[in-house]
Amino acid sequence: MAKKVAFKFKLMIAAGAATPSPPVGPALGQRGVNIMEFCKAFNEKTKDKTGFKVPVVITVYADKSFTFETKQPPASGLIMKAAGLKKGTDNPILNKIGTITKAQLDEIVAQKIVDLNTNDKEMAAKIIAGSCRSMGVTIVD
Repeated sequence: MAKKVAFKFKLMIAAGAATPSPPVGPALGQRGVNIMEFCKAFNEKTKDKTGFKVPVVITVYADKSFTFETKQPPASGLIMKAAGLKKGTDNPILNKIGTITKAQLDEIVAQKIVDLNTNDKEMAAKIIAGSCRSMGVTIVD
């Protein structure tokens, strides 16, 4: 018999750096989840994505056990890393602040396509290109 789901919520946590301090501790503590158990499991699972904030969907069951599913880092974070930027532009129409190559775009698409609402690589590339455009990043050949 399947466990009864008590809560399901999302958090953005730095990969490999979950600690009992906010936002993790209060979010899990008020739902009765073992915070240190979650932190150890999350840090182990995301140690290869260090440097990114990773979205995680946590499901808490009625018996206070939990499962979690990590997603890929946000497209904006992947784009900023590829372009070597700290943040996007304030005005993407006037200020172009960086460039990425088609090959870098394809790498981002390959990594991010599992979280997008398409399975077509061309459409996924258009989604990521739109994110690049809104950040002031130009795609070159």
